[in-house]
Amino acid sequence: MVIKDVAVIIPVYNEAKVVRGVIERVLKEFKYVVCVNDGSKDSSSEEIGKTDAYLVEHPINMGQGAALQTGIEFARTLPVEYFVTFDADGQHRLQDAQAMVKELRKGKWDIILGSRFLGSAPGIKTSKVVILKLAIRFSNITSGLKLTDTHNGLRALNRHVAETMQITLPDMAHASEMLEIIAKNKYKYKEIPVTIEYTDYSKAKGQSVINAINIGFDTLLRKITK
Repeated sequence: MVIKDVAVIIPVYNEAKVVRGVIERVLKEFKYVVCVNDGSKDSSSEEIGKTDAYLVEHPINMGQGAALQTGIEFARTLPVEYFVTFDADGQHRLQDAQAMVKELRKGKWDIILGSRFLGSAPGIKTSKVVILKLAIRFSNITSGLKLTDTHNGLRALNRHVAETMQITLPDMAHASEMLEIIAKNKYKYKEIPVTIEYTDYSKAKGQSVINAINIGFDTLLRKITK
């Protein structure tokens, strides 16, 4: 049975090769899918248009944080109670998203966060693990939270979080900002194990060390200037 009270939000940037397949798989389980085409230079928009997903366009590339905020704002207009953020490159598993929503339905949590380090990450490079572990330590210090995976794009939010969380950072630093918002707003959160599947395609598009360093500097700068 297709789940009707959940909106799955997928930020998209140059994912024409895989995005249609990802969307079609999601639509088999969830009625509402919102794709934000973040100024893609390829045919991502056309591929999304071949599906039954909602398509929201950014005329220029604004970054994943901006795409997520746009997607959440659009999804708030739909008759749903829960919101899932889901990557467009095929790394995430639908059963993990379903498990997150199941946890939210218990009413104990505001937001569920996926952790590949509680679960598994087949195909991940050792260098990626090192970078992520450093990012986890850094984010836990700056946010005050205690998490095992701080830059995982698979999350589930209840409507209260969706209506009150305002992501202001347009780029990949939004992941750190979201943790700070969780701490500031005292959202009740929980991590659950998930699987992140590192395919050749997703690894080729992966975040660079330079990006990780830039995120760190951006977070420090915001802390200093507050």
